[in-house]
Amino acid sequence: MSMTFAVAMAELKKMGTAQNVKIYKRHGAGDNLFGVSFANLYKLQKKIRVNHDLAVQLWKTGNSDARTLATMVADPAQLTPSLADQWLTDIRYYGLADLLSGLVARSPIAVQKRKEWMESPEEFVRQVGYDLFGYALKNGDGIPDTDCRRILKTIEAQIRRSANRARHAMNGALIAIGIYRPALRAEAIAAAHRIGKVEVNHGETSCKTPDAVSYIQKALARKKK
Repeated sequence: MSMTFAVAMAELKKMGTAQNVKIYKRHGAGDNLFGVSFANLYKLQKKIRVNHDLAVQLWKTGNSDARTLATMVADPAQLTPSLADQWLTDIRYYGLADLLSGLVARSPIAVQKRKEWMESPEEFVRQVGYDLFGYALKNGDGIPDTDCRRILKTIEAQIRRSANRARHAMNGALIAIGIYRPALRAEAIAAAHRIGKVEVNHGETSCKTPDAVSYIQKALARKKK
């Protein structure tokens, strides 16, 4: 028997802790949350597996933990452009944007949404667009080097005037080009040197935006091993 919405919400409420509420709030999760650890969210995901209707119900609550679970149990194959747009419009928290990126990356609308969202000036929309670009490179999804070179130039030209979390995602996309596109590696590293340190406000957390050059070099060193 599949888990009902009422049971799922009751489980989330029971699993929440005050300490996790404090932590997630520092990351920008807002006030509507229970504070459920990812370990417990993964346990619920295993029980539910895939239930797209439940995911839609969970998202509509506005509760951060429920929305996190929604991204875990939604069916990528049933993700429509309008639903993806709506969910992204609702997001005010970079962690949920990251999770939505992972869901959309596995859906049939990934290419369409990547191209649209990378052009947006909106912080979380652009973040998810560039996250999708990084996923595509990592998964070998066939983006031509000519497109990667164009995007690299866009990153260099626009990263400093892009919104906070968009800058973080654009830096990640530059790193992805450097790691997964050997023919463009030197160009990616040169661009990273010209850009310099990418400043991102991570709030009251210990999170940092990686230095692109050193990250690329370390990733390649790990690959060789």
